Amino acid sequence: MIDFFAGIGSAILTPLYYAVSAVLIAWHWLFAHILPEDSGWTWALAIVGLTVTIRALLIPLFVKQIKSSRNMQLLQPKIKELQKKYAHDRERLTQEQMKLWKDTGTNPFASCMPILLQMPIFFALFRTIDQAAKQGGDGAKGFLTFGHAESLSQATLLGAKIADTFLKSENIETKIITMALVVIMSATTFLTQRQLMMKNMPEGALTGQYAQQQKMLLYILPIVFAVGGVAFPLGVLIYWTTSNLWTMGQQFYVIRSNPAPGTPAFKSKQDRDLKHGKTVVEDPTLETEPKPKPIPRQQPKKNQPRSQRKKGGKK
Repeated sequence: MIDFFAGIGSAILTPLYYAVSAVLIAWHWLFAHILPEDSGWTWALAIVGLTVTIRALLIPLFVKQIKSSRNMQLLQPKIKELQKKYAHDRERLTQEQMKLWKDTGTNPFASCMPILLQMPIFFALFRTIDQAAKQGGDGAKGFLTFGHAESLSQATLLGAKIADTFLKSENIETKIITMALVVIMSATTFLTQRQLMMKNMPEGALTGQYAQQQKMLLYILPIVFAVGGVAFPLGVLIYWTTSNLWTMGQQFYVIRSNPAPGTPAFKSKQDRDLKHGKTVVEDPTLETEPKPKPIPRQQPKKNQPRSQRKKGGKK
C-alpha cells in the first residue's frame, strides 16, 4: 500500500520537478547575464522569477476564487434562512444548500484551490532545493544539472546559504535572514486574511459557519507558517514570502477596484467615485424602502342623499 501511494506521489511530482527546474534555470540564466552565475543573489532572484511565473499562471484561478468567495458572502443571509428553516433536518439542510450553490454557480471550496494547487509546486521546489543542499550535484532533480545543483547548494545571500534552514544551520546570518522571512511570511498571511474580512465581507457574512472558518484561517495559517518555516530552506522561504506578497497586493487591487457589494470596500469605492466625478454604482444589496400605498378613495354608497355625502355620511 505504501509503495502504491509512493508511486502516485512520484507520478505527480516528477513532471513538476522538470517544470519547476525548467523555469528556475531559465530565470537563473537570465540573471546570470547581470550577476555572477554562482551568486546567491542570482539564485534568489531566479526563485522570485519562478514565483512570479507561477502566480501569473494562477491568475485565472484567482479570479474564479474571488467570484466564488463573493458569492458565498452574498449568499450568507439565504443560508441563514435555510439553517433556521431546516434546523432539525440536517439532511434536508445540506440538500438545500447544495441546490443554492448549484443555482448560483458557487463553489464553496474554490477559495482553497489556489493554495491546494500551489502545494505540489511548493513541495517540488522544496525537494529540489533540499536535495541539492543535502547531496549537492547528486541531488539534482528535473532539468537541474550536476553543476546547477552544486552551485545552488553553495550559493550564499548576505552570508547565508540559499539551501540552509534555521534549525540545521549554525550560521548566525542564516538564522537572522530565515527568521526575518518567517516573520514576514506569517505577517503577510495574517494581513491578507484580515484585509479580506474587514474590507470585503458584508456585515451579514461576519457571523455563521463561513465566518468562523475565515476567523480560524486568520490565526491558524500564520502559526502554521511560523512553526513550519524554521524547517524550510532559505530558498523556499524566498518563494513563499514572495508568493504571500503577491497575494496581498493582488487582493488589495481587486478589493479596491472591484469590491463586493454591501462591504466597507464598496462604500469606500462609491465615495472615491463621487469625489472624482465618476458614475457611482448603487449597492445592489441595499433594500429600497417600499413606497407607501395611496389611501383608496372612499366611494359613496348607492342611493345616499347628497347632503349626507358632503357630511361624510354622518347624521
